[in-house]
Amino acid sequence: MSMNWSKRQRLLGYVFVGPSMIGVLLFYLFPALYSFYLMFTDWVFFSGESPTFIGLDNLKRLFDDPLFYTSLGNTLLFVTTVPVFIGIAFVLAIVLNNNVYFKNALRSMFFIPYVMNGVAIAFVWMLLFKPNGGPINKAIEWFGFTGPGWLSSTETAMYAINIIYIWFHIGYALIIYLAALQEIPSELLEAAKIDGAKYGQVIRHITLPLVSPTTLLLFITGFISTIKTFGLIQAVTGGGPGDSTTLLSIFVYKTAFRYYEMGYASTISWVLFSCILIITSVQWYAQKKWVHY
Repeated sequence: MSMNWSKRQRLLGYVFVGPSMIGVLLFYLFPALYSFYLMFTDWVFFSGESPTFIGLDNLKRLFDDPLFYTSLGNTLLFVTTVPVFIGIAFVLAIVLNNNVYFKNALRSMFFIPYVMNGVAIAFVWMLLFKPNGGPINKAIEWFGFTGPGWLSSTETAMYAINIIYIWFHIGYALIIYLAALQEIPSELLEAAKIDGAKYGQVIRHITLPLVSPTTLLLFITGFISTIKTFGLIQAVTGGGPGDSTTLLSIFVYKTAFRYYEMGYASTISWVLFSCILIITSVQWYAQKKWVHY
């Protein structure tokens, strides 16, 4: 009787998991394996020809492509936003975790941008960053300076994208940190104060170690989502002006859907995956030295 019940429970589990597993196989695993095969081929989509095996020629071409190094440099600059928005979110979480006026309203104000449509937010920032008459440059002019071209300049476009991305992700990290801070036993904080610990010492020696697993989570998910970012940059600059905001993800998109070079695009995508894997592995190894469970 118990065996039949166990089999029924197992079968019921497969029924519920089945649709999700089918989706993973059809839309993630099979395309990934197929792109790995295409990495070793020369295939132009819509050409009517079958993929031609060329070995490692795509990889050699990639390492000789100046645009690859440009997009890699832009991507590395872009991922520097992760520690910035995590640091700002931690400071804000410390402040909002205390008894401050309009605490709930402030939490909502910081989190709302994260749940809004990213493309809509991108267009709002495009208006804010307008070189002529934009609110940001107007504010800079009040201090007697001339505002830069922001999104229209190759020198400042990537920094403008970084500002948008930091602002967009602060709310998410803030909410995660607030949840972690509320799990810290109040007895520890009170004992530290009784022993004469200053506010900064409490944060450094108690708060930071106890929220370090949350910090690790935010770093891993933050780096992965940052490296994969596509929609925001495509909506704001499309990788321009020039190639100043072309990330590896934009490089993959342009190669695959503008030039239809699927073999070369697959090579770039696997290099992108390798970057994510390396960064995540480094973080996972390094967490043994600073994360406290």
